Amino acid sequence: MGVWLAALSGVIGGGMLLVGAAIAWFVEIPQRVVAAIMAVGAGVLISTLAYELVAEAADDGGLWPTVAGFLAGALIYTVADWAVSRPAKPRPADAPAGVVARRSAAKLGGGSGVAIAIGALIDGIPESIVMGLSVIGGSLSIPIVAAVAISNIPEGLGSTAALKRGGAPAGRVFALWSGIAAITVVAAVVGFTAFQAAPPELTAVVTTIAAGGLLAMVCSTMIPEAFEQQHLLTGLWATAGFLAAFVLHEVS
Repeated sequence: MGVWLAALSGVIGGGMLLVGAAIAWFVEIPQRVVAAIMAVGAGVLISTLAYELVAEAADDGGLWPTVAGFLAGALIYTVADWAVSRPAKPRPADAPAGVVARRSAAKLGGGSGVAIAIGALIDGIPESIVMGLSVIGGSLSIPIVAAVAISNIPEGLGSTAALKRGGAPAGRVFALWSGIAAITVVAAVVGFTAFQAAPPELTAVVTTIAAGGLLAMVCSTMIPEAFEQQHLLTGLWATAGFLAAFVLHEVS
């Protein structure tokens, strides 16, 4: 039963990439709406990684494994994001690095799919492993799954909109996101099966590696991109997302 729940969590999380891609391909979404969704997703992720990931990892595995994993996750994401961003054109001095890197990736013709896929996998694999870990107790973690799902919609939406503007064919775009969604399902199942008997310290490290990577991603990508369109409203949208995830945590 647990394996199926883990797979279901991966389907929900990864499926939202396809939902976002479909919305972007078939519906004209104003950039301000995309930014608002992204800001809400950032707030949800911050709340979830604080209450569902870091706090529980510290309770189960101890302080220092949690600290080590969290720092490692932030470092891994930052290095990987830098590696993806290197081919980007020189950015204006006043533009956020994550924003320009992803814009440049979207304009890179044949290389755009690879760059965006790598960026999505940087987020998706650790998120999915955490979702798999979350069902070891026998039930889906609604806050974690909801946070990943909400954050995946703007990722699929924004990237697909850029690919569409660049002239990418529909078949290639949806094959790209379908493949990434399938990998997230596999990662969720691996997270469940590989860590059932793991010591709590190891589980804490793995969980907080994902949490650290998520926080680094939120700060370098989601918030700057949302702020570019929403400006002062970004904080309000993020607060709404944070409170929504916090309420889910308290009532679940």
